[in-house]
Amino acid sequence: MEEILSIIDNFTTTKIVYNNDMIVVQRFVFNAFGVNTYVISGKSRECIIVDPACSNPREEQELSSYIHENQLTPMMLVNTHYHVDHILGNVFVADKYNLKPIAHADGKLFWETAREFGSVFGLDLKEVRKPGIFVKEGDMLIASDVQLRVVYTPGHAAGSISLVNDPQNFVITGDVLFQGSIGRTDLPTGDYDLLRESITEKLFMLPPDCTVYPGHGPQTTIGFERLNNPFL
Repeated sequence: MEEILSIIDNFTTTKIVYNNDMIVVQRFVFNAFGVNTYVISGKSRECIIVDPACSNPREEQELSSYIHENQLTPMMLVNTHYHVDHILGNVFVADKYNLKPIAHADGKLFWETAREFGSVFGLDLKEVRKPGIFVKEGDMLIASDVQLRVVYTPGHAAGSISLVNDPQNFVITGDVLFQGSIGRTDLPTGDYDLLRESITEKLFMLPPDCTVYPGHGPQTTIGFERLNNPFL
């Protein structure tokens, strides 16, 4: 596999070439919590939007402009989990592109209490868009040449999923695994032992050169985290 990294705003764009098929992973950093929103597209120009976290008109414009300028067609809106900082752009994306949020059913507590959680952190959610499609372990999300396999990885929050692209060897981990860190477990449904199990028994089973795109911060690899993550 040949991986080509374009350094734009702290590596926002990764182009992965595998068997002459190119997948583009575009990263945006949105809202005061620095959430990574990803737009994953292939040669077909169909794309999947993961964790739309845009919180104001400027961020909404940044996301929609990229989609428009690259002539992409959003096919899916996927939330790795329903913590409020990761769903701030759900209503905008769902309405603009006529999509239903996709999530795991175990995250129900968080969409039911998102407005209350938001108020604690100074976030005013006028509307919470609940999932319209539910996924479970092993499901495949396919938008033409983009394929994401659902892995259930609770511990940071009930309903947390990771999204694995096996052909191009990358995983989007939400707030489960970060470069040199792991998700916090002091919020409702957080469980350190369960989080560690999700990482070591599921994510660490991926190849060591598998690229990790986390919910916050820079990318890393499974192999690097196996050897160097101080929390594991």
